[in-house]
Amino acid sequence: MEHRIILAGFGGQGVMLTGQLMTYAGMMEGKEVAWIPSYGPEMRGGTANCSITIADKPIASPIVYEPTVAIVLNQPSLEKFAPKVVPGGLLMINSSLVNGQSDRTDIRQIGLKANDLANEIGDSKVANMVILGSLIGLTGIISMESILESLRKVLPPHRHKLIPMNQQALEKGMEQVLSLS
Repeated sequence: MEHRIILAGFGGQGVMLTGQLMTYAGMMEGKEVAWIPSYGPEMRGGTANCSITIADKPIASPIVYEPTVAIVLNQPSLEKFAPKVVPGGLLMINSSLVNGQSDRTDIRQIGLKANDLANEIGDSKVANMVILGSLIGLTGIISMESILESLRKVLPPHRHKLIPMNQQALEKGMEQVLSLS
């Protein structure tokens, strides 16, 4: 199985960190992985997206042209990436910041108020973790355990105090989508 994922939003929304976490988690699970970041010159507020491929066999191309999953955290990303999702694919939308959804009927669309849920936990900065937890709950692409271990590896030691809040956000996202089933 090969999962080709586009994760897109504004700089500062944790797009790159989320992509890195998924990549590390895939490696820890013995899968083939590729991660390609892309962002504008701005430090915060500019466009940011990354392509992540997680597969059971060698990856032919790390560039994701036709994502099986698109996670969009803002309106411009919805407009840019929703048309690229393969038929039968998954479009995840941060409905806290994105109005509406794609008019496509050949894909599955999930709206999740990630920022609102993150604020319930205490910090809107973990909205990316809410979305990631939802992705794990919907697809099982990678395991929660691998993501938590990736957090310990990717975050510098002085940020490890943030791991419990990130874990809570991951679990909140997973709970949200499991309640949809």
